[in-house]
Amino acid sequence: MPLPEESALEVAVVRGQSVLTTCRSVQPLKILQPRSAARACYAVLSSYGGGLVSGDAIRLRVGVGEGAHLFLGTQANTRVYKAVGTQETLQHTTGTLAENALAVVFPDPLVPQAGSRYRQQQHWQLQAGAVLLLVDWFHAGRTDSGERFAFTSLHTELRVERLGKLVLLDRFQFRPEEHIAASPAHFGPYQTMLSLYLVGPPNDPRFQRLAEVLLAQQLPERRDPHFTLAARSYIVSVAQAREDVYVLRALGLSRADLQPLCEEIMRVLASRELLGFNPWTRKF
Repeated sequence: MPLPEESALEVAVVRGQSVLTTCRSVQPLKILQPRSAARACYAVLSSYGGGLVSGDAIRLRVGVGEGAHLFLGTQANTRVYKAVGTQETLQHTTGTLAENALAVVFPDPLVPQAGSRYRQQQHWQLQAGAVLLLVDWFHAGRTDSGERFAFTSLHTELRVERLGKLVLLDRFQFRPEEHIAASPAHFGPYQTMLSLYLVGPPNDPRFQRLAEVLLAQQLPERRDPHFTLAARSYIVSVAQAREDVYVLRALGLSRADLQPLCEEIMRVLASRELLGFNPWTRKF
């Protein structure tokens, strides 16, 4: 049984369609379920205040049953407001994918505002045949207002286990007061960073199709000996970390610069063997 302060979302196949069988929202988190004619379940995370305030602590447990398909997104950008004292805003997600399940976790960007402190942890466990596509995305701040890397601290950690074995561990930490954000060693001119992770069985057609679309996002000029990053509005790198893990990193001057990449991934996700619908058609 979940702890009282833990939100929960569970999906199972009922009469051939993936449906929410458990949905518990604990403030400040809200779980919404837009209607979908596809067999995949569509769930959206939101918040009561339009963002996360200092001291908020979200705990979310996600379970995707055998053969079920889930798309988990957010209603809009997740704003993280200024911290009070040394308080951090926390978000902790644990997820379990049963045999042959598919989960696509594709939130809108996190936007840590000036003076904010944010810590995020995700731990996913995959059983045989399960496929996970997960995005972690953040902006430098309220860049339209001239705010850029003015937050106090940002820390994220992702752990993915497959068949009981740790196959992916990725940690990211950035403190603008200690690092030079505009340095070429960090972000240079770019203001938005997207990381995408694909984990699953290499021989699964769903995994193979998603791996193909990720590899297709590589910059075609990268093999040119005279290739330069100067004046590029975005850059993309894709690596096969293991036979069952792919990692895509993308940096953009703005969200709009990464929109075509995301739209191409959504187009493939709309295929019948994956989600069967495009979750972004209602948003943009």
